[in-house]
Amino acid sequence: MSIREHRRAEALISGRVQGVYYRSYTQDAALALGLSGWTRNLYDGRVQLVIEGEEGQIARLLKWCWTGSPSARVDDVAVRFHPPTGEERGFEIRASTADPSLFPSVARLDETAPPA
Repeated sequence: MSIREHRRAEALISGRVQGVYYRSYTQDAALALGLSGWTRNLYDGRVQLVIEGEEGQIARLLKWCWTGSPSARVDDVAVRFHPPTGEERGFEIRASTADPSLFPSVARLDETAPPA
């Protein structure tokens, strides 16, 4: 496969996607499609997904994201595409976190907190 057939995608999935094994099912689906990357819960109730691999397989997983796990209810799948970095190996479920770049108000609160 040439590098031009590979892509990197970041998706933010919203709806009832936390507490319903969405990340675990996503990991299984991504591995079955030969994709690498990671997924995690976000502070605001969404799930973040970063995947790399063959463009057609990424499209299949993004389509799958609209269904997700059996107990999920997906309201939106917002996707951004990027050039592949080759950094991802395997597929992991990462710890939940609040990314300051996604939540500027959280970053401002952290900046004004008194020193520990």
